[in-house]
Amino acid sequence: MTLFHTLTRRARRVATIGAVALAAGILPPAPAHAGATLDAITARGVIKVGVGSQPGFFAPDSNGRWQGFFVDFGRALAIAVFNDPDKVEFTASSPQQRLSALQAGEFDILLSGVTETITRAFKLGFHFGPVVFYDGQGLLVPKALGVTKGSQLNGATVCVQTGTTGELNIADFFRQQKHTFKPVVIEDTAEFLKAFAAGRCDALTQDSSDLAIKRTQLPKPDDYVVLPERLSKEPLAPAIRSGDDRWLEIVNWTVYATIQAEEFGITKANIDSFLTSTDPNIRRFLGVDPGLGEATQLDPKFVYTIIKTLGNYGEIFERNVGKTTKVGFERGYNQIWTKGGLLYSPPFR
Repeated sequence: MTLFHTLTRRARRVATIGAVALAAGILPPAPAHAGATLDAITARGVIKVGVGSQPGFFAPDSNGRWQGFFVDFGRALAIAVFNDPDKVEFTASSPQQRLSALQAGEFDILLSGVTETITRAFKLGFHFGPVVFYDGQGLLVPKALGVTKGSQLNGATVCVQTGTTGELNIADFFRQQKHTFKPVVIEDTAEFLKAFAAGRCDALTQDSSDLAIKRTQLPKPDDYVVLPERLSKEPLAPAIRSGDDRWLEIVNWTVYATIQAEEFGITKANIDSFLTSTDPNIRRFLGVDPGLGEATQLDPKFVYTIIKTLGNYGEIFERNVGKTTKVGFERGYNQIWTKGGLLYSPPFR
């Protein structure tokens, strides 16, 4: 046997042993890189979160305390990092300013309904956490217009907000239909709705979740309808700057914790009854078995505290934007996978 064959066989043995050891969990894991963002958060003692200004998703209450669907995920992150839901600072930022503000370091994370796109990942250098809300661009029209679908809007005037994926999507939609339209491009969110209510445009286009909220803000909401079709896929996800692996993983597993809790059937109300469970998956998940804390270097009970404080994903959804709220959303795709939705958590092990 030649020296080459001997070395090749030896290399294969080493590779095989290494693969087996890694699969068995014998080899130590490579630690996630803690970068400038997480270092700054730790030194500052508070997480800076960029949000929007849509009731149900993010809005201050009468006492100035921020409330909403995305706000709750910001508080969940504060629990994961500091074990305190109030160590978070929310700042409203417009669609035109939020991405550049994140790049400039004004925020540690955007929880403002940002759509994950390839351009934002590659060209702008952002990393995205798990999708927390599956949305799609829609069209809001007056019922008096007499249309039931977007393809009937040939030649229409459409209000569209700058700095959003909606500008490209609406142009693509009319191009695919071989129809024409006249865009009325508006930057300010408040002026956006006023222009539509004043009749400056035949239709208003935005994410369907935004349109549902805007419809409730019109003088006579029943005079308007969100058309049933969706012009795009809008997976809304947390966005952070690249280069901070550990911060990204904290974001990932904080979101997954709320989804997995719902799959387990764990709620704010019943979580303490699960602490005596003999199921090793649940014991590990809730920190009864400290192994999860040792692996993540987070408080072993960080998941327990998140759910005890804020509830699981379904509770967060229903409390802020669900059927019993003014917004009144159905779960739809934002249902866990075992109930026909798209929400799915990797294993907590």
